[in-house]
Amino acid sequence: MTDPISDMLTRLRNAHQALLPDVVVSHSKIKESIARILKREGYISDCSVEGKPAKTLKLKLKYQGRRGVIAGLRRVSTPGLRRYVGANKMPRVLGGMGIAIVSTSKGVMTGSEAQKLNMGGELICFVW
Repeated sequence: MTDPISDMLTRLRNAHQALLPDVVVSHSKIKESIARILKREGYISDCSVEGKPAKTLKLKLKYQGRRGVIAGLRRVSTPGLRRYVGANKMPRVLGGMGIAIVSTSKGVMTGSEAQKLNMGGELICFVW
């Protein structure tokens, strides 16, 4: 697999369309921090790390009736084409209704948090 973050986002997207209660993905630190941001922003209900030798990340999805809370996910920076953005050029997702997830030197955070800290970084994905 060349892009594990894209795989995680695709699994989330597919699970929402199939109305599954949870998703299990392989664990990495960046995936865990993305999942914690999604939980903090209210897009998923819970995330937990399971297993000792081969860790997995279990994400519990949120729904409003028969619609998922996450309307869309889009990977921006890929292994073949990295996208970097400065603090003053931070994109707004759907006019502020969504979030941009950015990897900075201080860790993975939302675009608005990075802008408040006057930091830029690699634009990982958009969530709305």
